[in-house]
Amino acid sequence: MVEEENIEEACRKAVEEDDGPKGVCYCFWGPIYWFKMLAVEMHWSFVFGVVSIYGINQGLGGALSRIGTEYYMKDVQRVQPSEAQVYSGITSIPWIIKPIWGLLTDVVPIMGYRRRPYFILSGMLGVVSMLFISLHGKLQLVFAILALTAGNLAGAVADVTVDACVAQNSISHPSRAADMQSLCTLSYSFGGLLGFSISGVFIHLIGPKGVFGLLTLPAALISLVGILLSEPQVSNFAYNEVNQKFHDAAKSMWTTLKGPDVWRPCLYMYISTTVSLNINEGLFYWYTDSKEGPSFSKEAVGYIFSMGAIGSFLGALLYQNVLKNRSLRDMLFWTQLLFGLAGMLDLMLVQRMNLRFGIPDYLFIVIGEAVSQMIYRLKWMPLLVLCSKLCPSGIEGTFFALLMSIGNFGDLSSSWGGGLLLHVLNVTRIKFEDLWLAILIRNILRVSPLCLLFLVPKGDPNAFMLSTKDEAETSDPDNIELASLIHSVDDKF
Repeated sequence: MVEEENIEEACRKAVEEDDGPKGVCYCFWGPIYWFKMLAVEMHWSFVFGVVSIYGINQGLGGALSRIGTEYYMKDVQRVQPSEAQVYSGITSIPWIIKPIWGLLTDVVPIMGYRRRPYFILSGMLGVVSMLFISLHGKLQLVFAILALTAGNLAGAVADVTVDACVAQNSISHPSRAADMQSLCTLSYSFGGLLGFSISGVFIHLIGPKGVFGLLTLPAALISLVGILLSEPQVSNFAYNEVNQKFHDAAKSMWTTLKGPDVWRPCLYMYISTTVSLNINEGLFYWYTDSKEGPSFSKEAVGYIFSMGAIGSFLGALLYQNVLKNRSLRDMLFWTQLLFGLAGMLDLMLVQRMNLRFGIPDYLFIVIGEAVSQMIYRLKWMPLLVLCSKLCPSGIEGTFFALLMSIGNFGDLSSSWGGGLLLHVLNVTRIKFEDLWLAILIRNILRVSPLCLLFLVPKGDPNAFMLSTKDEAETSDPDNIELASLIHSVDDKF
């Protein structure tokens, strides 16, 4: 054990002494050096877990699931765009109640383990739910929604455990908080880029239900992460104290949440998300309409969304290398303003103004999608870093899940609000006369949160640290490491 600590300390010093690649070589060696630095400081298993969950399950699998669900609702279930918006919000509810899953993993161990069983069970649930949709010939809408909700539940439980690791490491390594959020975002963006690039091809070849069958593989990876998780077993756990532990955790979260340093940015995060109405279903139906819209093919739709993933990827790189030390309030001001202006590209497209300038629909929408996603990512990155710093010691995972659920609840409100707007304006599967008005209303609302910037701190989000009276009394959480089966066996001897 002492030898392992000495080796790890020597590796850490070697990384600190190495200034890293310079010049042109940085383009190739820079990312490798960055991964090496994170693996040494945070343990390689943390990097593996983030890449597996964020990159493969949420990035790759999430991209396939999004395109598959879009075409499944449109072509298989044949619902209206306003209805699809509402159903999309319903299936995302497991992400809104993430604190419940965080409390379960923190407070209620299964067979003496706090993490491994939840990984394994959630992976199994994801596999079963995806198989249920893919193998059923004519599934009723209500059961399809339940299956999609179960799939999101599997992803949410896995996500909350990884979030706990990120929040824990953000507190123990505050100088690397932005790097860890960049790792999460870059993994997610790269996986999303790959997933969107191939999604249209798979939709064309095997259909939406066939894509759901492929999604069993990323779901199975969640169970694999649980199998590889090296975690100390909790002995003699007092299950009769679970209620008290729930009460203590809830009390601690409420005490932290009602502090002005916490509730003010949370309120801004919810409002800024809610007022940016989600009308993506109306735009998607217009993209694929043969009369009113440009009638994009399935492959073209997948490539369009892949350009959005590239924009998100570039936004994460730009934040990591240039903007991560900028003032939070200044970042939010410019990104919120640019986010509203970028939405005008959708208005120009629907009004076919691009054709008057000789710009093809496909090229114009690719540019618009990339720009919008890059700005959206730049808007969220500093908020994610700030959220990771707001978590009190001991309940990092649960509290970070609570903060993220506030954003997810904003997404739900945005989706249902967008669905209501599409319904009021009578935007249907074949009628898009007032879609331009829905876009204009959305764009105006996007810039309205600028008057609420006083709710967020002025300074650098990386320098913000939450101080609580009970911090010194709270014991450090268990260190969770993902390890290979061989390493797990060796540790027993």
